[in-house]
Amino acid sequence: MPTANFKEKPILAGEKVQLRPFEESDGNRMLKILAEVDVQRLTGSVHNDQEALKVRTDEEKQKVLAWYSSRNAQEDRLDLAIVDMASGQIVGEAVFNEYEEYANNASFRILIGSDGQGKGLGTEAIALFLKYGFEKLGLNRIWLEVYSFNPRAERVYIKSGFVLEGVRREDFKYDGQYIDTKIYGMLRSDYEFTKKAGI
Repeated sequence: MPTANFKEKPILAGEKVQLRPFEESDGNRMLKILAEVDVQRLTGSVHNDQEALKVRTDEEKQKVLAWYSSRNAQEDRLDLAIVDMASGQIVGEAVFNEYEEYANNASFRILIGSDGQGKGLGTEAIALFLKYGFEKLGLNRIWLEVYSFNPRAERVYIKSGFVLEGVRREDFKYDGQYIDTKIYGMLRSDYEFTKKAGI
């Protein structure tokens, strides 16, 4: 039975971005990114704009800092910082979690703050992460969820080769409006086909 090795925390380098393990000082940068209203809304971290505008308490900030300082010790998931090579700044994160050993699949999520948007950084980060997932971790399926009010992210996922697998209708509620959750997936065979076709 295949078992993906999440203990190793690699450095993945592209032309525009580098994905690397989190460092001790990165938590403060992630606090700023996670405070952005759009980031909170599109990740489903809050249920309305009023919640998104709330300032974190010192205790909440400490929890976030502790979270990022503990990422490299995790053996059942992979969390990497996304660095914009042009500025040297962290702009977000890429994550594999919810690994299912029997089916050899994992959930994928990516988060990019406003400083990193509109530059093609997300597209390259996804390509690097998928390559690592299929070629190094040996995953058979990588899946993700995206809310229907995030068409920009959805377009990037489709462009990256993800296939719509299903919709959980009105699964989320934001500012009183019901939102669908869309499930996308990519199989190893999908990845190998697009790689061979040069897509």
